[in-house]
Amino acid sequence: MGQTIVEKIAQKHMTEGPVRPLRTGDFLSIRPHRCMTHDNTSAVMSKFKGIGAKKVKDPHQLTFALDHDIQNKDEANLKKYRAIEAFAKEQGVDFYPAGSGIGHQIMVERGYVVPGSFVVASDSHSNMYGALGAIGTPIVRTDAAAVWATGEFWWQIPRSIQVVLEGKLPDGVTGKDVIITLCGLYNHDECLNAAVEFTGPGVASLSMDARLSISNMTTEWGPLVGWFPVDAVTVQYLRGVHQRLKAMGMGAERFSEKDIDGWEKNPATPDADAVYAARITLDLDHVTPHVSGPDTVQAMQSLAEIEKSKVAIQKAYLISCVNSRLEDLAAAAKVLKGQKVASGVKFYLSAASKWVQEEAERRGIWQTLVDAGAQPLPSGCGPCIGLGVGLLEAGEVGISATNRNFKGRMGSRDAKCYLASPQVVASSAVAGYIRGPHEFANRAPQRNYTELASAAAGTAEKVEILAAFPQRLKGRLVFMPQDNVNTDAIYGKDYTYRDDMTPEMMAKVMMENYDPQFAASTNAGDVIVSQFNFGTGSSREQAVTCLKAKGIPLVIAASFSQTYLRNAFNNGFLCIEVPEFVARVREQFAKEIAAKQKTIVPGDEIDIDFTSSTISWRGETFAFPALGSVPQSLVIAGGVENLVARRLGVV
Repeated sequence: MGQTIVEKIAQKHMTEGPVRPLRTGDFLSIRPHRCMTHDNTSAVMSKFKGIGAKKVKDPHQLTFALDHDIQNKDEANLKKYRAIEAFAKEQGVDFYPAGSGIGHQIMVERGYVVPGSFVVASDSHSNMYGALGAIGTPIVRTDAAAVWATGEFWWQIPRSIQVVLEGKLPDGVTGKDVIITLCGLYNHDECLNAAVEFTGPGVASLSMDARLSISNMTTEWGPLVGWFPVDAVTVQYLRGVHQRLKAMGMGAERFSEKDIDGWEKNPATPDADAVYAARITLDLDHVTPHVSGPDTVQAMQSLAEIEKSKVAIQKAYLISCVNSRLEDLAAAAKVLKGQKVASGVKFYLSAASKWVQEEAERRGIWQTLVDAGAQPLPSGCGPCIGLGVGLLEAGEVGISATNRNFKGRMGSRDAKCYLASPQVVASSAVAGYIRGPHEFANRAPQRNYTELASAAAGTAEKVEILAAFPQRLKGRLVFMPQDNVNTDAIYGKDYTYRDDMTPEMMAKVMMENYDPQFAASTNAGDVIVSQFNFGTGSSREQAVTCLKAKGIPLVIAASFSQTYLRNAFNNGFLCIEVPEFVARVREQFAKEIAAKQKTIVPGDEIDIDFTSSTISWRGETFAFPALGSVPQSLVIAGGVENLVARRLGVV
C-alpha cells in the first residue's frame, strides 16, 4: 500500500513513531522544518518559561513576525512587542517587527517554506504553506512552546482527500472563487480535519497567488492541510524568491539554485497506490465568481444572483493573508483605474507584506488604488482579525477579500460581512453595492464527491505498552448521541474564567449545558462515546480537564475537533476516533435517540485493549488507530508540558 503526500512528508520529518510506513491515524513526533509565531509569541514565551526551559533548541527553526495588533500604540502592547523582540535577539531567532507584513506571507516570500518540508505556525492559516508543496498545518501555543524547547511536537496523521481540478478558469475568475465554491458546495464537514491534496490537469493553469489563496482558505473549509504539487509555476516562484533574497543580501542561504533544480527534477509526490478517504472533482471551466455569506463561508451565491439584490455596502476591504498579494492588488487596480469609491463607502487597503506594498508602489498599482479612494493601513491583519481602524459598525454591511466572515469577527455582531475576490470587492466599492466588474454566467459546478474505502481503516495492530500505561481498560458506556458537542456544552462559560474552581467543583458542572443531569448520572471510570466533531467551539482547556476531574478515563468519538484533540493529549487525556464503533452504538440505541434522550447509560461495559488496538462490545470487535509510544508518553507524563520538562531535566 502506497503513501499519500502527507504520510510521505511526515515520515521524512518523524523523530519517533511507528517503525513501519506511516498511515492515517498514526501518532508520531515531528521535527518541523520551520515554526512561526506572531503576536502570540508572548503567550508562547510564558509557556516556554513555565515549562522551565531557558534556551531555544534550534533558533534557526523559529520565526517571529508581529502582525495582528500592530495599530495598537498603547504602552502595554508596545511593551509586549519590545519583550518579544528582546527575546528573539537573546535567543538568535529571526524577528520581523510590526509593519514587515503578515507572518504567513513572510514565511513564503522570505524562503522559510520549501517543497517537501513540514512547516507549522501557531495560527490557523498555516495551511497556506501547502501552495509551495510543503505540509503546512497549525499548532496550538503549547505545541509551539514544545517546539521551541525540544525542536519537536506530536501529531496524528489525518485522512487524505483528493481534489481533482480539471479544465481552466474563465477570464475574470480567481483562486478565491475556487475556494469559495468548494466551501459552499461541500459544506457538511466532508473535509473536516482532513488533508486535502489538489491534483489534476487544472492545477497547472493556476498562478502561485491563486494557489496561496486556495491553500490559505482551506482552513475555513475544514482541512488541516491544503497541498499543491510542485510544477513549473512553483519552480518559477521559488527562483524569483531566491533572486530577491540574493538582491536583498539576506536569507538567500535558506535554499539554493541546486535545491530548486532538485525540486524541479524530483518533486515530492504521493504514491500511485496511495489510499484516500474520498475524492472531489471540480471542473474549473464551470467556476464563476461567487460570494460567501453573510456571516459564514458555508453559504455562497453566484455573483450574477446576488447582483440582482443590489446589496448595499458601507465598507470594503482589500487586506489579509489570503488576498492582498501583488496579483490581487493589480486586479483591483485594473478595476478601479480612473474611477472613484462610491460616496458613503470606505475602502480599506493593506498589503500582505512591506515588500508587496513597495513592489505595488514601484509599478504604480498602489497609487491607482489610493487615487480611487482606498485608505491605506499598515501591512498586517488589522480589520480581518477585528483590530485597529476600519471595523464594521452595527447595521453596516461589508464586502471583503479576507478569509473569514464569522459574525462579529470584523467588528459588530450586528453587522454583516460577505467575502469575495479582489475584483468583486473593488467593483462593489465603486458601485456602492455588491457587483462584479462585468457580467458573468449564473452557474456553479455540480457536487462530485466520492467516498472511498480506506484500506487502513479497521486494521488491528499489536502495540508495545510502556510501563505505567494500561494494557487494557474497561468501563461503563455512556453514549452522547449528538454531533458537534461543543466546549461550552462540556464546560460552561460561567466557570471558564473562575480561578476558584476545584477539581471537585469542575466534576459537578461538567456537561451542564449539554444535559443538567449528566454529572449525577455518571461515575468515575465511565467511558464517554459520542458522535462527530466532539469538542468543537472555543479552545478552553477546561473542557478536557473537567472530564479528568470527574475520573473519565477517555472519550471515544466518530471524530474530534482538532483543537480539542490537541488540548486533550496535551493535558494527558485519551481520545480515540472509531467511527465504525460509534455507528454501531447509534444503531443499538435508535429508539432512545428518536425519543431525544440526551444521555444514554445502558449499563454494560466496553473493553478497550491497547495492546491489540481493539474495542470489544456486545460480542463485536472494532479496531482503532494504534496508540504507540508518543501518545502513551503524553498520558503517562500528564501532558506535554510535563513531558517536555522531564526531557529537559527540570523536574
